[in-house]
Amino acid sequence: MLYERRHMFSNLSSRIGEFFAQAGISPNRWTLITFIPVALTMLFILQQAFLIASAFFILAAFIDMIDGAVARATSAVSRLGAYLDTIIDRYVEFLVLVPLILIPMPGVFLPFAFWLFVYLFGSMMTTYAKSAAKEKGIISAYEELKGGLLERAERLVILFIGLLLAGIFGTIWLTYVVVILAVLSNVSAIQRMAKAFLRANSLMF
Repeated sequence: MLYERRHMFSNLSSRIGEFFAQAGISPNRWTLITFIPVALTMLFILQQAFLIASAFFILAAFIDMIDGAVARATSAVSRLGAYLDTIIDRYVEFLVLVPLILIPMPGVFLPFAFWLFVYLFGSMMTTYAKSAAKEKGIISAYEELKGGLLERAERLVILFIGLLLAGIFGTIWLTYVVVILAVLSNVSAIQRMAKAFLRANSLMF
């Protein structure tokens, strides 16, 4: 069943790549185009139009998928492209959260800004735990320290759900989602650090 799902996703990605490759836009430019719907997402969050913001957020996620699909379809996969995609991914997540600081949001036990900061820190540490393990030679240059409850894709899906709920039921639901993300993103970072510690200890013996 898992193999079938992966095969279906691979076929879908191939078709998307072949279709959008006809536009003649390079994968790296598709990556940069992501900033357009992200900017619109920010604008509508500032206006507290969360349903419209969630629609542009999904569009940004779709364009983010296009760049990799086009790269594979045109055999243009490169280290530069992978690096640029990773950097833009971090900006996208950060930029969507920034306008939430500038609008009134209800708190849960603690102010909303506290939960947002904890979420951003956990997101940063989840990524840094991976890069630090490679930088310090705990894992090889050809490996990736993955895993944990939430990777970037899961975080963005949950954040999208939060924006959607805010638009339908009210901003308190987005606060609940940010609290969940704040907790789980830091748990994910700790899980990755634990993997790195175990690997480092195994290298000592």
